[in-house]
Amino acid sequence: MAADALAIIPGAVLRNLADKLYEKRKNAALEIEGIVKQLSTAGEHEKIAAVIGLLTNDFTYSPQANHRKGGLIGLAAVTVGLTSEAAQHLELIVPPVLNSFLDQDSRVRYYACEALYNIAKVVRGDFIIYFNKIFDALCKLSADSDANVQSAAHLLDRLVKDIVTESDQFSIEEFIPLLRERMNVLNPYVRQFLVGWITVLDSVPDIDMLGFLPDFLDGLFNMLSDSSHEIRQQADAALSEFLQEIKNSPNVDYGRMAEILVRRAGSTDEFTRLTSITWINEFVKLGGEQLVPYYADILGAILPCISDEEEKIRVVARETNEELRAIKADQTEGFDIGAILVIAERELNSEHEATRIEALHWFSTLLVRYRTEFLGYLDGIFEPLLNALSDPSDAVVLLVLEVHARIAEEYHHFHHLVSYLIRTFHNNHVLLEKRGALIVRRLCVLLGAEKVYREFSTILEKEGDLDFASTMVQALNLILLTSTELAELRSLLKKSLVDSRGKDLFVSLYPSWCHSPMATISLCLLAQAYNHASSVIQSLGEEDINVKFLVQLDKLIRLLETPVFAYLRLQLLEPGKHTWLLKTLYGLLMLLPQQSAAFKILRTRLKTVPFSENLKRTSSANPYSQILQVTEDGNRNQDTPNYSAINFPSRLQQFEIMQQHHRDHLKNQLQTRKSTSAVMLSQEIQRYEESHSSPIPEINRPPSRTSRVIS
Repeated sequence: MAADALAIIPGAVLRNLADKLYEKRKNAALEIEGIVKQLSTAGEHEKIAAVIGLLTNDFTYSPQANHRKGGLIGLAAVTVGLTSEAAQHLELIVPPVLNSFLDQDSRVRYYACEALYNIAKVVRGDFIIYFNKIFDALCKLSADSDANVQSAAHLLDRLVKDIVTESDQFSIEEFIPLLRERMNVLNPYVRQFLVGWITVLDSVPDIDMLGFLPDFLDGLFNMLSDSSHEIRQQADAALSEFLQEIKNSPNVDYGRMAEILVRRAGSTDEFTRLTSITWINEFVKLGGEQLVPYYADILGAILPCISDEEEKIRVVARETNEELRAIKADQTEGFDIGAILVIAERELNSEHEATRIEALHWFSTLLVRYRTEFLGYLDGIFEPLLNALSDPSDAVVLLVLEVHARIAEEYHHFHHLVSYLIRTFHNNHVLLEKRGALIVRRLCVLLGAEKVYREFSTILEKEGDLDFASTMVQALNLILLTSTELAELRSLLKKSLVDSRGKDLFVSLYPSWCHSPMATISLCLLAQAYNHASSVIQSLGEEDINVKFLVQLDKLIRLLETPVFAYLRLQLLEPGKHTWLLKTLYGLLMLLPQQSAAFKILRTRLKTVPFSENLKRTSSANPYSQILQVTEDGNRNQDTPNYSAINFPSRLQQFEIMQQHHRDHLKNQLQTRKSTSAVMLSQEIQRYEESHSSPIPEINRPPSRTSRVIS
């Protein structure tokens, strides 16, 4: 066949085709074109095949670069000469040209682009059967190290795009795998090449690129973080166009794309995160039932973005979160409450307050809408919710309490909550000091002050750590006396001697309040049980009146001057009617050091008590003797007619027993400290003696008196 070709093409033409000068090669190609035209007209296709074989084997595969260049221009000339009949010879013409794209010589690669360009111009649509191989070659050439080769490849690329857009034989199904394989390439030239093809194909009405978007969507998002501004712009423009198409299309595969968007929402690149969240926002609005199985994943992407450093991302994330929470999905549609609770629990540990707050809003929403299902997962999330009560943010703690209040509609959950709080306060006294009032007050608002205080009292009555029980009761008592949220509870306690509900509440609180003498006295003052308050004061022993007691007494004296005890101060206007109140206040006064500010405050208040003229007075006109006389007269009449409704002697005995426990506990503590100190001192002495004394060696011992005599 090669001999036939040599007979067809003159030797001078073949020599010029391999010449180093381009003009000679070009002229030789023109002569070959003319020869092929004649052969084509004559129908001599076997001879044409022989010519193609000669150009391929002796030229394009030659080790000489000029031969390879001549072979390429010759093959293009053959195609031009064949014109409409070129299609039947393409399987011989195109492969050697494509093979030349890999040539080490950049000029050969350049002429390969030129040759294929001329071939494509002739055959047009018949060229499509080689599209995948040509696309692969163009993708590589787009990143060629030689600028001239890149330029030639771009010209060829534009022609191929024109051919594809006008062809009805192009297979998008075969093209997508090629595109998907190359979408994660980092070379900027290749990325521009790929985005260009995506944009062109998407513009063709007969090609459904949107249906294949999940296959290359991740690659487009990957390009948003490219260092080249131009590539970022091109990728963003392509994504914006696809998003617009999604809005207008009734058939979209939201699920697969949602997985990609969720992953990209966690990108370190700000622009990628913003674009991802924007897409998720649109998907939540448009996706409907398709997105229900992906709600947990979407929520996992949104919640961290709510605390993003970039304001635009925060705004879109918040809007998306609200949209998602407003959707009332059905479990039959694939709505997985457990998966969402896992996400919400995870975000409770976020370092950002805004994210933790939104996670808690999800707990509340799910608890309201799917209470039964929510409680089914409670064992796994109750402990993290309880731990969240130690959160450094007040806003978070308040929301946690709201969630717990909803859970605590069942008593066993309520009991567990209060028990945990007491245990937490026991282990963390700083939390009790800084957050105790906030937590207790909020619980009282959400669950009812009476219910909360009764439960605290029931548990604290059995508390084994007496020191903590006293501290906790003092904290609860202070909240009771000062918080506006507990005004109704105080009003109820004021009726303890005349109302059954007030009496029950007083009796319920009293056992645990016995842990603190001052709390007990405060409770009696609130309940207007002044006789019993005086008895409690009289029962106090020397061991009870310590520094802690005086500090609590100081606080009470100051509280007596607040609006909460305005009723008590007004009762002092009628000393004859409220004799036990006077005796109680004077009893407190007698316990205070005379130089203390509290002593001066209370004494000043008692000096204002208007004793009537008909009260018996002693010769010294001493107010203390006045109150003693008044009390003796008042013993015949109690402060209130129903004073006997509560068994106060039994209550006093209960108080004295509890205080004896505290005294014994204090003695044991002191004894333990003394024993520990003694043991430590003994150990120190022993170590000292061991370090400063050593036995005298036998050889150095002086001889005894007996041994000297024998000697």
